[in-house]
Amino acid sequence: MNDRYDAGYGNDQYELVGYDEYGQPVYRQIPAQQQQTYDPYAGRQGQGQGYGYDPYAGGAQQAAPSYDTGQQAPVHDTGQQPATPAYDPYDPYGTGGHAAYDPYGQAATSGRQPRVAEQTAHIPQQAGPADQSAAPRQDGNQSAAPRQDDGERDYHTGQFSFVEQPDGDSEDVIDWLNFTENRTERREEARRRARSRMIALVVVLALAATGGVGYLWYAGKLPGLSSSGTKAGTTTSAAAQKRDVIVVHLHNTGGGGTSTVLLVDNTTTKQGSTVLLPNSLALTDDDGTTTTLAKSVDDDGSSGTRDQLDTVLGTNIEGTWRLDTPYLQNLVELVGNIDIDTNADVPDPDAKKKSEEPLVHQGKDQTLGGKAAVAYATYRASGEAQNAQLERFGQVMQGVLRKMSSDASAATTTVQTLAQILDPSLTDKDLGTFLAKLADLAKGGDYKTALLPVQSDGTLRAQTSSSVVKDILGGTAKSPSAGSAVRVSVQNATGVKDDTEKARVVLVNGGYTFLEGGTAAGTQATSKVLYSDAADKENATEVAKTLGLATGAVQKGTVGSGADVSVVLGQDYKPSSS
Repeated sequence: MNDRYDAGYGNDQYELVGYDEYGQPVYRQIPAQQQQTYDPYAGRQGQGQGYGYDPYAGGAQQAAPSYDTGQQAPVHDTGQQPATPAYDPYDPYGTGGHAAYDPYGQAATSGRQPRVAEQTAHIPQQAGPADQSAAPRQDGNQSAAPRQDDGERDYHTGQFSFVEQPDGDSEDVIDWLNFTENRTERREEARRRARSRMIALVVVLALAATGGVGYLWYAGKLPGLSSSGTKAGTTTSAAAQKRDVIVVHLHNTGGGGTSTVLLVDNTTTKQGSTVLLPNSLALTDDDGTTTTLAKSVDDDGSSGTRDQLDTVLGTNIEGTWRLDTPYLQNLVELVGNIDIDTNADVPDPDAKKKSEEPLVHQGKDQTLGGKAAVAYATYRASGEAQNAQLERFGQVMQGVLRKMSSDASAATTTVQTLAQILDPSLTDKDLGTFLAKLADLAKGGDYKTALLPVQSDGTLRAQTSSSVVKDILGGTAKSPSAGSAVRVSVQNATGVKDDTEKARVVLVNGGYTFLEGGTAAGTQATSKVLYSDAADKENATEVAKTLGLATGAVQKGTVGSGADVSVVLGQDYKPSSS
């Protein structure tokens, strides 16, 4: 038997009101009064149409069979009507072999219609609760099973209609996921690039700092790393460092005399220096004759003096630059004057009165023109040592280098403009290039001036000269030792110029070292043989005998620089007797 939800159950009549969320039809019960008087499918009566008029039918229609619910509403007889069959519980629509009522107005045909496979009729029917399905009893009859609660309904897949609807949001979700994923990857990639750049920056800064410290250490500018025997902070010993050296002889054409300096370019440590060489420096000729620097410049010329300096200092001088005072004046004017700190007032050599204004004033940062620079470089006050004048010449040379062009071609042009005659070993281009390098060092503050410490006898001592000879020049002092030969300085006061050479020959043949003492301002009647140390008295006596002088000429007195015995030849000297 059907449950209470089936249409046509008992005396109840139902009408379709909609569909639930599962796609099943929902019915409601028609009130009893409406059941008797109103037929929703009935049309207006007229023109011989019966109560079962179908508004969708095009002509006379047969009356639709009514359901047998026990109580039927009165049916008007509009004509001959077929007999209404009894209600079949298993055929709720009461078609059973007779013309079936079509609620949509289709004409019913007589007899049961065969099923068409392509068109399956859908009977609106609402299934009852799953717990009220009929269950067979033992006696063969069926009875309704107890109802279950609404929350415990047992649904079957056949009761649902699934419609595959495209999800429009799925692509949006995918796009959003792709977007977030790509943005995350981009952020991670940006972070990785930032880390890489930061690491590269740190590495570059570390390398730059290491290189800077290494350069300062290599150049000897790192404080606290100085050591004796090597330049401060350098890894190369002083002797192994490469240097370019030239010697400069300043000839005072107006007042006489010479001044000598060495210009040094240490290409290893990038340091420039001016080494001042006193005129009393003892030199030795190839034949063993001992002389002074001043005498060597006058007598032996540039080539001989350069070789002697190489022997004494243990260095390698590449060329000689003879700079006469007129050329020095032109050089200062070509570079545009110089600025130096002067240590004395220098009078004008052309002044007629001593009370006139000095040409050079003492003070700091004095600007000197060509004439003033020459006067200051050659000035030697009364009673001053020759080293004082030598230091002034060194100041002028450093001032010229600070104003010289650092460009090799421009410096070469300056040298060529001087139109001076240079030593064959030193060309204009070589000198210009050399001066340009020193000018660059002087402008950068990597330049200094040092005086070579010479003993009273003109020799060098390792303890006092190592700071210059070893550190700056990279050489070794090789002055004649004190016990090798007696050094005799000879000054000619006979009035005969050739007597000096005759005395030199005699002394050299006697095994002595000859030192040129120059020519006295006047003549003397008697000769003198002087010694300053009592230990040299015997040597002085032997020198007097060698020269043919009387032993009475031997006396204690002042000895010339670098000599053990000094001889002043008087008019009593007879070369023929020797």
